[in-house]
Amino acid sequence: MSFGMTAVMRILAMFAVVACLGCGGDSGGAGGWTGAPLGSDGRHFRDVEGRIVLLRGINARVGGVFDVSFDDGRTPLEPIPTLTAADCTRMRQLGFNLLRLPINWSGIEPTRGHYDSAYLSAVHAAVDCARAAELYVVIDLHQDAYSKEIGEDGAPLWAIDPPPQMLLEGPLDDLETRRVSAQVQQAFETFFDVNDAAGLQADFIAMLRQVASEFADDPAVVGFELFNEPVATLDQTEAFHLRAAAAVREQAPDKLVFFEPPAIRNLVDFQPLASASFPTEGAVYSPHIYTFVFGNNPIALENLTKEALRPSVDAARAEADAYQTPLFIGEFGVGPDTTNADNWMAWQAELHDEYLASDAFWVWKEESQASWGLFDKVGDSWQERPQVVAWVSRMYPQRIAGSDVALRYDSATGVMTLNATGGGSHFIYIPEAAATTATGTCNGNPLALSRDAATGTAEVECDGELRVAPQP
Repeated sequence: MSFGMTAVMRILAMFAVVACLGCGGDSGGAGGWTGAPLGSDGRHFRDVEGRIVLLRGINARVGGVFDVSFDDGRTPLEPIPTLTAADCTRMRQLGFNLLRLPINWSGIEPTRGHYDSAYLSAVHAAVDCARAAELYVVIDLHQDAYSKEIGEDGAPLWAIDPPPQMLLEGPLDDLETRRVSAQVQQAFETFFDVNDAAGLQADFIAMLRQVASEFADDPAVVGFELFNEPVATLDQTEAFHLRAAAAVREQAPDKLVFFEPPAIRNLVDFQPLASASFPTEGAVYSPHIYTFVFGNNPIALENLTKEALRPSVDAARAEADAYQTPLFIGEFGVGPDTTNADNWMAWQAELHDEYLASDAFWVWKEESQASWGLFDKVGDSWQERPQVVAWVSRMYPQRIAGSDVALRYDSATGVMTLNATGGGSHFIYIPEAAATTATGTCNGNPLALSRDAATGTAEVECDGELRVAPQP
């Protein structure tokens, strides 16, 4: 999830690097790339009918998939909830149209060269759950502090080089200490060696090929995220992403390829602009935004303004445009008890819409670490947090027809205003709280709204300004 102050001084050196990711390669989708189920025009996701698709997603760590347990008697690091059909259905009802599903190398390949079919079946089951609820899926190759053996999740024991001096176990109440430990830092340095002297990137990419092949024809899977929060410099991530993206495209020619900036962006809120497009077509730039949430600056949260949050989102859009890719904010969020949490989330919603950015909130259910999420664990049951549900279940256009698109959301009133020309049908998500009261206008004229109970969406035709309000 989060990135602490891990090797900050080492990684800050990346800002001396002029980004040239893939110089001399083909245009990264500038002419349009057709995928299944989603394509890209080089700035937006597009469906098969050519409409812009906005993804409003949710991250879910899933029991049996998020690998934090051991088979040698050590205590599991943390409890991870299961994913049920009711969970997936509820995600869709609340307006999510995508599940970002973290999976782990340690689960896929616990023994070098052997891919665990039972683990991959568990991943398939989670994807099946999402598909049944009409959710798209991004399969995220996830890590936090490199490995469950020395951190939280990620690489198997055999892929830690140099071998760890101490194996760790649960409970996970020292994650920030683990992040900055020597054995975690050394493992990252070995893995991201641009020459791959240890051969670990080659092993990882072989594993990634296997995963891409498994889901290449799945109609719910939109694509694969290559590596969560890489702790490396920009030139190191560049070299890795080029190899990994090519491997995914080879095995899954119709799927999007999501790539992240170095994890230090979580703290500094920008990275240098690329001087060339990403060379693999169907690529998606996928930063995380946690402005002021991590770090040691409580005054920034106490004095929070929307304009203080804008630079990170503005920079993310500029970074995606430089790569000529859509912008997908793969993680964002804040704990419900954090100072100014309501304003932080409200202003992020407004900014993400303004910049036409897709996103995925962290996290669905969680009873460990900071216990973020839409639910409280009370005894053996999960209870929805109305505060967090109100943050994420809001009016937005899932599919936008036409061009010259501008989108505004007013978090204080819940009003969404969409401008688009060229005609065709938009699909607007209307929250449950406004299911019977929402009203719409097209260019100032009253517009009938018919909300589908299963998906919460209303199909609306409007050439010009569409305004949808939660009540008259």
